[in-house]
Amino acid sequence: MKRIHVAVALIRGADGRILIARRPPDKHQGGLWEFPGGKVEEGEAVQPALARELEEELGIRPTTARPLIQIRHDYPDKQVLLDVWEVSAFTGAPHGAEGQPLAWVSERQLLEHEFPAANRPIVAAARLPDLYLITPDGLAPDELLAGVRTALAGGVRLIQLRAPNMFDAQYRDLAGDVLGLCAGKAQLMLKGPLEWLSDFPAAGWHLTAGQLRKHAAAGRPLPESRWLAASCHNAEELALAARMGVDFVTLSPLQATASHPDARPLGWDAAAELLRGFDRPAYLLGGLGPADIERAWQAGAQGVAAIRALWP
Repeated sequence: MKRIHVAVALIRGADGRILIARRPPDKHQGGLWEFPGGKVEEGEAVQPALARELEEELGIRPTTARPLIQIRHDYPDKQVLLDVWEVSAFTGAPHGAEGQPLAWVSERQLLEHEFPAANRPIVAAARLPDLYLITPDGLAPDELLAGVRTALAGGVRLIQLRAPNMFDAQYRDLAGDVLGLCAGKAQLMLKGPLEWLSDFPAAGWHLTAGQLRKHAAAGRPLPESRWLAASCHNAEELALAARMGVDFVTLSPLQATASHPDARPLGWDAAAELLRGFDRPAYLLGGLGPADIERAWQAGAQGVAAIRALWP
C-alpha cells in the first residue's frame, strides 16, 4: 500500500487562535475536525502543494510558513504521511470554499474537538512552545524559585524542575511551590518515581531514559489530559517513547556540553535522521539556545530545550 503524502497547515491567527475545519460526513474520517490541507501530487514540492490546497479550500495564500512536524500513520484502509507546516501569516480571509464548517479555537479548545487519530501529535505540537527550560542542578530552593519567577516573567511556558541531587522531601516541597508559581502561566514537568504521580495532579511528568526502558511495556501511566515526556538519546529510546504514548521528548546531546562531558554528541544530521522516523514533538537538547530554534525546526524538532541558555 502506497503512503499518501498530505500537506497540512496549522494556521495561527494574529491572536494565537488556530483554524480547524470539519470533514464532510461522506469522506474518510467524516465528521471529525481536521487541520486544512490536501494531497501532494506526484513530483510536487510540499510548500506549493500547501499553497494550492489552502487557496482551493479556504481562499487564502500563506506568506509565512515553517515546518512543524511529520507524522506517518497507518489506518486500516490507508497509510498517510502528514507533512505539517505552521502558517503564521497569509493573505485573504479564510472561508469554507467547499462548504466545510470552520472554527477558530484556542490551544486549550483543541482538546474539546475530536480529530482523526493521526492528528493527535499535531494537537500536541500546536499546544507546545518553542522553548523548554530545564532548571540547573546545584541551586538552593530559594535560588530556584527566584529563577523560575524571572523565567515566567520573561514568557517561558514550559519548565522541567530538575534537581537530581536534592533529597526527595526537599524536591517534593519545592515542586509544590513551583506549581503555585506556574499556575495559569506555564506547564510544569516534574521528575521522580511514578508513585508520586497522583500527588501532583496539575503537573506533567518527564521520564528518564531508565524509567522509559523500565515502564514502556506497561503503557502510558498518565491520563491523556496530563503531559507525559521522556528523555531519549537514540532510535531505540524514541521507539519506546512512541510505544508508551508520550506527548513529547527531548533528544540529546546534540552537541558536547559541560554538564555531560562524556556523552557522545549526535550532531545535526544524525538528529534530523532520527526525527524523520518519529511522529511526536521533540526538543533538541545539548549546547543549544534560542538562536538555534530555526535550525531545530529545519531538523524536524519542535524547538530547543536548554539549561544554561534559558536560565535567567
